Amino acid sequence: MSDLPRKAVTRTAKLAALPLGFAGRATWGLGKRIGGRSADIVGRELQQRTAEQLFRVLGELKGGAMKFGQALSVFESALPEEIAGPYRAALTKLQEAAPPMPTDSVHAVLAERLGEDWRELFTEFDDKPSAAASIGQVHRAVWHDGRAVAVKVQYPGAGAALLSDLSQLSRFARLLGPLIPGMDIKPLISELRDRVSEELDYSLEAEAQQAHAEEFADDPDVLVPAVVHQSDQVLVTEWMGGVPLSEIIANGTREERDRAGQLLARFLFSGTARTGLLHADPHPGNFRLLTGDAPDGPAETWRLGVLDFGTVDRLPDGLPSTIGASLRMTLDGEAEAVYELLCEEGFVKESIELDPDAVLDYLLPIIEPAQVDDFTFTRSWMRTQAARIADPRSPAHQLGRQLNLPPSYLLIHRVTLSTIGVLCQLGATVRLRDELEAWLPGFRPADASGPSVPEQHHPTAEEKPA
Repeated sequence: MSDLPRKAVTRTAKLAALPLGFAGRATWGLGKRIGGRSADIVGRELQQRTAEQLFRVLGELKGGAMKFGQALSVFESALPEEIAGPYRAALTKLQEAAPPMPTDSVHAVLAERLGEDWRELFTEFDDKPSAAASIGQVHRAVWHDGRAVAVKVQYPGAGAALLSDLSQLSRFARLLGPLIPGMDIKPLISELRDRVSEELDYSLEAEAQQAHAEEFADDPDVLVPAVVHQSDQVLVTEWMGGVPLSEIIANGTREERDRAGQLLARFLFSGTARTGLLHADPHPGNFRLLTGDAPDGPAETWRLGVLDFGTVDRLPDGLPSTIGASLRMTLDGEAEAVYELLCEEGFVKESIELDPDAVLDYLLPIIEPAQVDDFTFTRSWMRTQAARIADPRSPAHQLGRQLNLPPSYLLIHRVTLSTIGVLCQLGATVRLRDELEAWLPGFRPADASGPSVPEQHHPTAEEKPA
């Protein structure tokens, strides 16, 4: 296979084949049913063939196509089980692997960006990639000072491919909608487009990753590899082992699932509070469970490894206190106060008037995980929530259509939903309320003693000396 396909016409043709393929298989299925085969059997075969084509096309093209597939993959837990089964295996493959870039192309990028003598920077360099993702692939190597490192090399032509793919995907977003019932695909694609320039700029990624690495240095729960070297299209960081969350989802023990889920929830809220940055690409391929030298030791000693800071939301003041305050008031049943706050923040437009009690009834099932000491996230719970909001006959659907999502909350909303999707894939039992009270501004009850975050002060990126 050659580099990331550069000709827009080639990539466009492959992407356009997706909806055409869906239609063709539907016709094939109708013919099979006319021939007397069970509709259920034919339906399963259709879904399996669609899933296989989806993975093949999105994975082969990498770029925006694969980025879109990864974003979809965390929402498979919202699909009805009879649909999710065939898609699950195909979509979750996108979280960890893609066809690699040829060795000659890798060497050419390294020579161009690190210099013709790039090999002198390493004592070892593995030409076989350890991971291949949407816009770059990772090689394991040993830096000249003896440190094991990960070398992330951007695909040639990645920028043009990203924009071309996402433009093409947006054209048939309506046809892709049924893949994730109840989810509006077009805003997701638009938001991915908005982040393209940041994703391609490895200097921004290096800055965000190093800020996290310094903040979480010696942290008992989270590890972020330090940046070793960065140049245009090449990023070298310390190597991190561990078990990918995609493997935990597939084969993990109960202890592994629960610990990974707890730490993922902790990082979602504490990372932003401590660095002023929100890690905005929470699919399982970007996280590792690190058991260290004691895989059979107590789960409390295991850590969460975090990778890929190419997409972050810069929130120097942390998550908006409106989120915590409205969540707390909802739990306390303060319908009027919640409604007033949502109106002030633009979640309810001035031209719309809603019943505060109806809004409260809409929100309460969604925040069920925060109502109890610990909550087990499951695919069935996620499906119930998705169905409640997606069903055009339900009051929740009608009310949800009248609510507005202000632009400043768009990425926060997607990251939160994606994280919940991963927790449901893990089937993890999580003490979510503990994390909210510790890290979410505005959530801690007014009569609770102690600070709203752990007593030690964690400076934001802006507070740290250069």
